[in-house]
Amino acid sequence: MEIVCPDCGEAEALRGTRMKSQINLLCEACGHTWIRDPAPSCERCGGDDMQAVPLAILEKGRGTQLSVVGTRTIHLCSVCDAATLRRYHDNRPNPLMPDDIPTAGLD
Repeated sequence: MEIVCPDCGEAEALRGTRMKSQINLLCEACGHTWIRDPAPSCERCGGDDMQAVPLAILEKGRGTQLSVVGTRTIHLCSVCDAATLRRYHDNRPNPLMPDDIPTAGLD
């Protein structure tokens, strides 16, 4: 999830200070301040039953070979993303593969 200033859209010049269960953010570009709750919630249903899952980062190796070059953590909703979570849990301990595999143009 990318954090941007709600006033000017700045994504780089942001500074945050943790205060108990929230983060106070300051946009250094325009001076706007706002509060962010760091607990993830589902953008679709608003639920807070989220699971952290490693998502594979793929890169084209040699020829048509794709390699996992890293992972990044994503949060999936136990309700809205149940099928994706099932796919991840069936293939553990491997990371979840992205929906879009970068194979276009590898013919």
